[in-house]
Amino acid sequence: MSTAPNLAERAERARTFLKTHPGNADALRALGAALRGMGEAGAAEKAELGAIQASTRDPVLVEAAAALLDNNIPIAERILRARLKEKPTDVAAIRMMAEIAGRLGRYGDAEKLLRRALELAPAFVAARANLATVLYRQNNPADAVAELDRLLAGDPDNAAHRNLKAAALGRIGGYEEAIALYESVLASHPAQPRVWMSYGHVLKTVGRQADSIAAYRKAIERAPGLGEVWWSLANLKTVHFTDADIAAMQGALEDGGISEDDRFHLHFALGKALEDAKDHEGSFGHYLKGNALRKAMLDYDSSEITSLVHSAAALMDAAFFAAREGQGHSAPDPIFILGMPRAGSTLIEQILSSHPMIEGTQELPDIAAMARRLGGRKGRDEEAGYPACLEELSADAFAELGAEYLERTRIHRKSDRPLFIDKMPNNWAHIGFIHLILPNAKIIDARRHPIGCCFSNFKQHFARGQGFSYDLSDVSRYYSDYVAMMAVNDEALPGRVHRVFYEDMVENTEAEVRRLLDYVGVPFDAACLRFFENERAVRTASSEQVRRPINRDGMEQWQAFEPWLETLKASLGPVLDAYPKVPPLASLLQ
Repeated sequence: MSTAPNLAERAERARTFLKTHPGNADALRALGAALRGMGEAGAAEKAELGAIQASTRDPVLVEAAAALLDNNIPIAERILRARLKEKPTDVAAIRMMAEIAGRLGRYGDAEKLLRRALELAPAFVAARANLATVLYRQNNPADAVAELDRLLAGDPDNAAHRNLKAAALGRIGGYEEAIALYESVLASHPAQPRVWMSYGHVLKTVGRQADSIAAYRKAIERAPGLGEVWWSLANLKTVHFTDADIAAMQGALEDGGISEDDRFHLHFALGKALEDAKDHEGSFGHYLKGNALRKAMLDYDSSEITSLVHSAAALMDAAFFAAREGQGHSAPDPIFILGMPRAGSTLIEQILSSHPMIEGTQELPDIAAMARRLGGRKGRDEEAGYPACLEELSADAFAELGAEYLERTRIHRKSDRPLFIDKMPNNWAHIGFIHLILPNAKIIDARRHPIGCCFSNFKQHFARGQGFSYDLSDVSRYYSDYVAMMAVNDEALPGRVHRVFYEDMVENTEAEVRRLLDYVGVPFDAACLRFFENERAVRTASSEQVRRPINRDGMEQWQAFEPWLETLKASLGPVLDAYPKVPPLASLLQ
């Protein structure tokens, strides 16, 4: 018997049942599946959406929805698991289970569930919108844009879809389209402070500082207690707050109704405001409170980085790399700029991207993501498989991983320049991996005085990541681990990494720029000395600083706070005492 008659019979049975049981979810699901198998997409869509609507009235799913509303995840999950065991194609239940996964931060699981929901009901708009959000949160903006384009094709005026698309475009360099989308949303919804703030972010990125400030001020007018927008103004590093601004922020802090997120942002912003006003004791007090609040929200374990450094030191010696010489992908395209955040990496990127042969992109997450996948670690209680897993990989595997990296990063390359920059500071933890998969890539270490660098991190609230930066002990340990890892690589691969000391770049700019270009292998170009004229988009906290000529402004700011930094000095110990030299490797690995 052929398949088509079976499908036709199933459809007919479902229709017959629905005549006496209209709105039955099971029958509608069966009808939709049969019609889709027969190629009748329009009729199938109607049945599938009808089944979803019917399921939402089901007492079981109503109970699960009530549990979700109360954020009672265990109860909701128990109900939904039982439902899906009984009815595995209940799309409404699948979507609710995806919501649970999303709330728990299990975005990969949420994506799989939502894709299954859309496989069963391709026209389920709510699931597709959820999928776009999950993809965005997994730092997969290109796929998020693709899903949003499908949504906007059917609902072009949807402000939420346009807003999320603008945010996703901002992550892949589509800044002008993002600006246009934000402007269209604000034209119809001008009372949305967070949209004004997001609009300000992208304006800042493309160098429209005055417009960015105006957008942030619009957000403050509509939500004076929105701490993130106050911090966004402070984070420009060029805005000096007025007495009225300081009073407004202090007033917002006294409002018991603001969120903890608003509260720590306000402390960081007031720290910057009072620092500019030379009230260093008051400033440090706010930095201390903001960091304490932020740290309490995170699950950061400093020992994980230390363990990674020790594992790399035990594995990756000169013999390890010699045995794998000539392996990996031969492309010379990438230039990795890495090191501690707030150590001058954005300045180096701006200098290099002013060269006609080098394209600046942004801080790309791909190396760390690939390393996590190779390690296969799911939870903190499991033993890390990386970097030990690298010992088992074949020459073909290293070449394939190099090709994968180049393909993953292709979307960020907007020109035909032969070289491009990946400026993810935290890639210092993966230099050995980078060398194995891309042996001809260039690697540049941006290094800055330990106290200046660590305290600059402590003063900075990062949009994401950098969990080490919210405690002076954590940041000093992270800096020490970074120095140790770089020493491990210097010993195993002498000369592989080019080091730029921030202080030398400030004091002897042209000589350091020439040395840098020689290492990269490109001829000197005077445009690199006029990097501040480069109009490229810059997304990091240093965006406005690198649009000005080089100066000493940030070199000694920490000295005004020295009375409160004794703990930091003591924690840094030999790393501080030896700078710019490095203590013996054995002492760093104790």
